[in-house]
Amino acid sequence: MSMRVRTSALAALTVSALAVGTVLTAPAAGAAPKAAAPKFLSASQLPPHPASSWTAGPVTDGFPEELGFCVSTEGVPAYDYRYREFRTDLDTSAVQLTVVTGTAAQAKALAKHYDDLIRTCADRIEESSPDVEAEGRDYGKLPVEEGARVRGLHTETSWGAADIALLSVGRDGRTVTVVEWGQMGDFGNAPVAAFKKTTSTAVDKLY
Repeated sequence: MSMRVRTSALAALTVSALAVGTVLTAPAAGAAPKAAAPKFLSASQLPPHPASSWTAGPVTDGFPEELGFCVSTEGVPAYDYRYREFRTDLDTSAVQLTVVTGTAAQAKALAKHYDDLIRTCADRIEESSPDVEAEGRDYGKLPVEEGARVRGLHTETSWGAADIALLSVGRDGRTVTVVEWGQMGDFGNAPVAAFKKTTSTAVDKLY
């Protein structure tokens, strides 16, 4: 979703991501050992925008707040989190998160955990914000590395603000990546095919 619209329409939704159990909780010592850092998407690998080019921000340590209304670090070990934000000159934005875990088994569990959070995000939004209607859609799995899945999320407020987001979770070995694209609109405005290509590129490009 656009950062501007998200601020007005979904600012109250971040807390919905905190209703997560501790199924993945592990000692801090489980943090991944230092290894080659995963690579990130470039601006040209995002779904093409019809009226503006993409600009890529720097790769930054930590967890992006843009994912906070659907995905969070609650109940997750202190893994190696890094992210990169992308912008257009208009109301479209994107972000990629990479998480390096300690083992392939931990990464598999984390990927499922994040996908479950995205799958249930619409319900959590509606439960926490009566003024927002939300709908999620499943766009299926992608056969890249250890696999990826693409989902969509549409939100509309009682005052008429509507946003559409595409989110994906993929895994390569012990590394998980989450990609989100968003703008104003509805499912008809979502570039699903292009986003699937972006997701496959993101997972394949990690190493």
